[in-house]
Amino acid sequence: MEKKLKQHPSNCIKVVLFGPESTGKSTLAAQLAEYYDTVFVPEYSRIYAESQLLSNKLLTKNDVLPIAEGQMRLENEQATKANKVLICDTDLLETKVYSEAYYNGVCDPLLEKYALENSYALYFLTYIDMPWVADNLRDKPDERIAMFEAFENALKINNKPYVLLKGSMKERFKMAIDHIDKLLKIKA
Repeated sequence: MEKKLKQHPSNCIKVVLFGPESTGKSTLAAQLAEYYDTVFVPEYSRIYAESQLLSNKLLTKNDVLPIAEGQMRLENEQATKANKVLICDTDLLETKVYSEAYYNGVCDPLLEKYALENSYALYFLTYIDMPWVADNLRDKPDERIAMFEAFENALKINNKPYVLLKGSMKERFKMAIDHIDKLLKIKA
C-alpha cells in the first residue's frame, strides 16, 4: 500500500493546482500543459467519483485511499512523459483536505504521511473569485470560504511554497506562467 502513495523520482519540475471546487484548476491545468508542451495529471477523484455515480454508489471514507492511490499512479505515469514541467491538477494534500472536510476531520495516517512527504516545487492556490458552476459532483457552493481557508491553512501549516491565483482565467494563466518560468530558469 505504501508504495502506491509514494512519489517516484523525477527530473521534471512539479507544480500543483490546489484549492476548492469550481475555481478553474482543471481548465488552467490543461492550458498550462498546452503552453509548456507537456502533460498534466488529471484529478483522479473526479474520475473515481463519476464511476461510482454510474453504479449508484455514494463515496465513503473507504474510498479515500483508493482515490489517493489512483492519483499517485496517474502522477507517476505522467511524470515519465513530462517535458521539463508536470502540471498536477491536484495532489495528496488536496485529498487529505477533502477527507477531513467530508469525514469529520478524519484522514488515514498513511495518506497524511505521503501528503506531507511528497514534494512539489510550487502550489498554485486558486481563489474563490470565480463563479461557482454546478455539476454532478460539486456540492459545497455555500462553503466556499471555509473550504478555501482549509486549503490555505494546509499549505501554511505544512510550509508548502505557494502563490495565490486570483482574477480572471487570463490573469491566473499569466501569473502561473511567470512563476513556472522562474522555476525553469532556476533549474536550467
